[in-house]
Amino acid sequence: MIIVTGCNGFIGSNLVVKLNELGIKDIIGVDDLSKKDNLANIAHCELAELLDLKDFENDYLDQNKNIDQVTHIFHQGACSDTMEWDAEYMMKNNYSFSQKLLDLAEKNSVSFIYASSASVYGDGKQFAEERENENPINLYAFSKYLFDQLIRQKINESKIQIVGLRYFNVYGPNEAHKGHMASVAYHLHKQLEKGDEVKLFEGSDGYEAGEQRRDFVYVDDVVKVNLWFKENPEVSGIFNVGTGKSQTFNEVANSVINFHGKGSIQYIPFPKELVGSYQSFTEADISKLRTAGYQDDFLDVQTGVQLYLEKLSNWPKNES
Repeated sequence: MIIVTGCNGFIGSNLVVKLNELGIKDIIGVDDLSKKDNLANIAHCELAELLDLKDFENDYLDQNKNIDQVTHIFHQGACSDTMEWDAEYMMKNNYSFSQKLLDLAEKNSVSFIYASSASVYGDGKQFAEERENENPINLYAFSKYLFDQLIRQKINESKIQIVGLRYFNVYGPNEAHKGHMASVAYHLHKQLEKGDEVKLFEGSDGYEAGEQRRDFVYVDDVVKVNLWFKENPEVSGIFNVGTGKSQTFNEVANSVINFHGKGSIQYIPFPKELVGSYQSFTEADISKLRTAGYQDDFLDVQTGVQLYLEKLSNWPKNES
């Protein structure tokens, strides 16, 4: 049995899909079931049980319901809105709940693989998994940073596998429900469905218009990394998950334009509310992941966007 939190969400639902493809159906899915807009992500999936977050907390975290059959917890659930500034809400969802889930895993000798974030690096230029490189610049990043610090204290003495995965800019199917937090590829695709222009920010932090750079990683690659750790229980640690190569927003835009066969780029003013809390450059240092033994290649933007938009174009409108 496997527990997947955030099972209705972006990465969680893609993980469940892949587990099903591998013949694994003994899955306890956990999510906030009051959020109806992401239920479609797992409507076609097979689960042993689908639990609302509150019921899971009550039964498994507070009442210590038996999890003898559980071998792995994939903790993908979180508040991922970088514009959320309600500290109590953020810390309850991203720190306190994660801490309880870790305690559950340790008490029951269950492998614990959780979603961290490249946002912990803030506006830095070094992206190796070292404390000196970390400088969170928004509340979401700070919540992830704090849990990573807890993991660093526990990981060497823990008897279970503990893996933190610092996701860089993930894009791909099942992200429509994320709204303004969906990937730039998704938003540009929707813009070209309605018109002939895609919109990118003007220059910022010394970068020319659209030349801000991120490490864009396709969700299938992220899922593959999660499953690799499942198959390698002797490996613990905090690891970056990105391609290892930054690419520009202009490259993403041009990939979307090439797919549609139309469009031009319009550059819009940089939002005042993002000044000081925006990463203009990210590039995963994946040497630690490689040293751990993960050797699969990662898709570049041109390839990943093509695959993504092909899937979106073949799905019903409410899915795309």
